[in-house]
Amino acid sequence: MLNKKSVKDLNVKGKKVLVRVDFNVPMSKTEEGVITDDARIVAAIPTIQYLIDNQAKVILMSHLGRPKGEPKKEFSLAPVAKRLSELINTEVKFLDSDTVVDDNVIEEVNNLKDGEVALLQNTRYRNEETKNGEKFAKELASLGDLYVNDAFGTSHRAHASNVGVSSLLPSAVGFLVEKELDIMGKALDNPERPFIAILGGAKVSDKIGVIENLLNKVDSIIIGGGMAFTFLKAEGKNVGKSLLEEDKIDLAKELMDKATEKGVKLFLPTDVVAAKEMTDSAKSEIISVDNFSDDVAGFDIGPKTIEEFSEEIGKAKTVVWNGPMGVFEVEQFSKGTFAIAKSLADSNAITIIGGGDSASAIEKAGYKEKVTHVSTGGGASLEFLEGKELPGVAAINDK
Repeated sequence: MLNKKSVKDLNVKGKKVLVRVDFNVPMSKTEEGVITDDARIVAAIPTIQYLIDNQAKVILMSHLGRPKGEPKKEFSLAPVAKRLSELINTEVKFLDSDTVVDDNVIEEVNNLKDGEVALLQNTRYRNEETKNGEKFAKELASLGDLYVNDAFGTSHRAHASNVGVSSLLPSAVGFLVEKELDIMGKALDNPERPFIAILGGAKVSDKIGVIENLLNKVDSIIIGGGMAFTFLKAEGKNVGKSLLEEDKIDLAKELMDKATEKGVKLFLPTDVVAAKEMTDSAKSEIISVDNFSDDVAGFDIGPKTIEEFSEEIGKAKTVVWNGPMGVFEVEQFSKGTFAIAKSLADSNAITIIGGGDSASAIEKAGYKEKVTHVSTGGGASLEFLEGKELPGVAAINDK
């Protein structure tokens, strides 16, 4: 791992420890205050429990959704405090304040006993949060003696509650961030080979940095999803009405040339599931990528491609996957993504899922427990795969 202090390097007994967690959980659209998936809360428990067991006074802070700098009831963290209390079997004091920090919150924090836990209101109720405003960072820092960043999902952003606070207090990373950096860092810097990257999703433009960085590290790259059509077009193929980034065709050519030059094998779909529209009722057909008619679009990889990709995955010792192979939210275009999820689950490789859509796909397919690591940060894991420094981690004290 990057040589950052871990929570275990801090003497937390009797100290007020301010912890940035990622409680940005999905909420029910129909029932008020109902959390539909508590995975992010569960992921933070090891760090919270460690601090409780070591007699710290724990003050948690997180954002939820996009309240855009003002208090909005639907973005309150009250349901999270309730759910966390149930999960750790300890009362979590919810310090509800529209300004996040006020005199009452300060008093409550000062009255915490060792081993007690409090949760602040949504940090994004203040617009200075996303701007890394110094005043807000100071208000937050005034609540604690020490700071721990355990929110990997927001570590690619420089906000008041991570970068701002860590410049004002002695700091360390929590167990979740430590695990992310260890597993993903080792895969990128010292992978067991063959090392394969599987990249999907809609757009090449979202993944340019990732492809460029990985071309220096992997033995092969598998490309599926909507972004594959820009590469197929660069090979001179007709892709019908498929998603295409015209302005990225030359770049796709360059990336393919670079792969050849570096001896990296690049796999593209050879057949696709095509239809006139992206619905479950649309009539779909399996076509070779050489046989596109002008009135259809490709929405998933076909059976032959699944076989070719799966065979390659079977040879790997390390696999990183970011982005689905098709429109997996529509049942008839989900087979490719789920088949790739299965081949990762069946493989003997170290398998790392880079957050976002791939994480929900692996869960939907029922293979979450069968892969080595599912990253908790979509954007953060992408930037990490690009080889960028994450500000929320860079700001933490070195060992």
